[in-house]
Amino acid sequence: MALPMLRGCCRLPSTLSFTRLFLNESPVLNRSGRRRLSPCSASAVTVSVRPYSSEQGEHKQKVVVVGIPNPFIWFRTRIYYFLIRTYFDKEFNIEEFAEGAKQAFSHVSTLLSRCQFEALEGLVAKDLIGKLEEKCSSLPSDYKKALSADPDEIMYTTPGDVGIFYDDNGRKFVSILMRFWYLTSAQLPDESMEGTRIFKVDIGDGEEEPETKRLLTAIYEFQREFTKGVPPDWTITRIEHSKLLD
Repeated sequence: MALPMLRGCCRLPSTLSFTRLFLNESPVLNRSGRRRLSPCSASAVTVSVRPYSSEQGEHKQKVVVVGIPNPFIWFRTRIYYFLIRTYFDKEFNIEEFAEGAKQAFSHVSTLLSRCQFEALEGLVAKDLIGKLEEKCSSLPSDYKKALSADPDEIMYTTPGDVGIFYDDNGRKFVSILMRFWYLTSAQLPDESMEGTRIFKVDIGDGEEEPETKRLLTAIYEFQREFTKGVPPDWTITRIEHSKLLD
């Protein structure tokens, strides 16, 4: 099975290591380790609740998330996009990729929340599935519910780190880290959710009690092999849900 929204996926061996080709950052990345976004690579995010009226005259509220990208990261990633189009895929478009990644995030997060780990095969790297199963199986039901991101509740999506790698056999890979902000109505304990934001969202004519939703973040890394003759498939090689699956 493949990720249809990203033209499929490829699974990579857990022992594979990569060396970064361009923009001298971390010289070596090993799949067995964890790589986190540096503080400067995350966009600044402003969140507000704006009132508006529907066609029926109903007063509602809408949560608006506005991202302010780091100028250095924005410029650096544009260089990577240029390199990808020049040397790997001339039709690569980051806007189309981000939209496909958003759909993949919603689909995979829903499977995670339902503990449907067998359905992740072919979508998520095999060695990562076992780790996810171990973590998700012990989560309380509300935490599992909070993993699921409905497409309509995804407030903001932005690319993070971009990497171009090769191995000792000359195989070439591209990885793109995506960060998502989404709302959930799952009832989560406040003491374990420090740092997250809570909103009361009015839906309807205002007679009912506003629904409480919490803004959560998640990081998914997508990786594809660009070696000649290899299918143009992407796989998810990293999944993090802040406060839920760190």
